[in-house]
Formats: sequence, structure tokens, C-alpha cells
Amino acid sequence: MYHNFECGYIEVVCGPMFAGKTEELIRRIKRLEFAKKKFLVFKPAVDDRHGDYVIKSHNKNEKDAINIKASEEIYDYIDDSLEAVIIDEAQFFDQGIVDVIDRLADKGLRVIVGGLDRDFKGEPFGPMPQILAIAEVVTKLTAICNVSGKPATRTQRIINGSPANYNDPIVLIGATESYEPRSRDEHLVPGKEKINE
Repeated sequence: MYHNFECGYIEVVCGPMFAGKTEELIRRIKRLEFAKKKFLVFKPAVDDRHGDYVIKSHNKNEKDAINIKASEEIYDYIDDSLEAVIIDEAQFFDQGIVDVIDRLADKGLRVIVGGLDRDFKGEPFGPMPQILAIAEVVTKLTAICNVSGKPATRTQRIINGSPANYNDPIVLIGATESYEPRSRDEHLVPGKEKINE
């Protein structure tokens, strides 16, 4: 998918875990490489699943990345030669990432953002709602539900074989040992009030 905006713009790749978000970011990075565009890739330091300084898909494809702790650190790496910025796992950044992304696009950069749009509770995750609101292009991916085989739009956290409780901490870095993709009707969050109960 190519968009020929005259100025900078924001595109977001979102969805649940195991939907192929990072794989899609890597696909777009490869296109930038082929086109000989100058870009940088950033990731939050808190996401250490694959080690530092790399984004890696569940298919084991990877690209070099710069680890940052706070969103404003991105400015330290920006110069006039850059044409694109890629930010993975945006849900883990502070709210300042929204302004950073917006300013980079205003500067004329193509900003490609990947992240979970919902947390394990099924609720909007961190700064992602605001990022989605300011984006020009949104690609929302689905996975396959581990229980029903239907399209999965949610991420189920599993703790000791059972669904995590609504009051558990939002951030728990993990992969297949802690999370599964689930469809709306198979997503369980004990402790969360439901309408008509």
C-alpha cells in the first residue's frame, strides 16, 4: 500500500498479538530499503523479548532498531536527511509519543507506527487511541482465535492456565507463554463488569 502524500503523514499498523504487526512493519521497511530511503527504527526499551536494538517478528524476521526509554529521545536522532521513522510497540511509550509522531509528520516525514490497539482487558492501550486519531492511514490486522478459529481482534492474557484478572497490571512483557489471540466472544476477563449481567 503506497500513499503519495506531498507532506509528511502517519500510518498505523495495529491489532492484537500474533496478527503480524511487526512482520508488516518489516515489510514496509524492506520497501524503504529497496527505494533507498533514509529511515530509522525505534522501539521501547521496556520490550526486551528479542534483546536490545532489534525488532523481531514471530516469524523470526528482524531489523535493527534504536532502544529508547522516553518518547522525546527520538528527537536526538532526527536530522534533515531522514525521510521516514518507524516506531514499533507504540503502546508502551508515554503519552508524549503522540506529540512526537505528529511533529515528525509536520516536519515532512513518513511516520510508520506499530502497536497493540487494545490491552489484555480489551480496552484501548496507552497512547494508541490518540495515535489512531491523528493517523492518515490505518491498517488493522486480525489474528486467528486459539479457541474458535474465528478472526481474533483481542489479546487474551493467560496466567497459570487461566485468564488474567481485570485488576492485574496492564504491562507484562511476554509472548506465547502469556498471551493468545482471541475473538470477541472467546475473550475472557474475570473481574470486568459486563452489560446485562
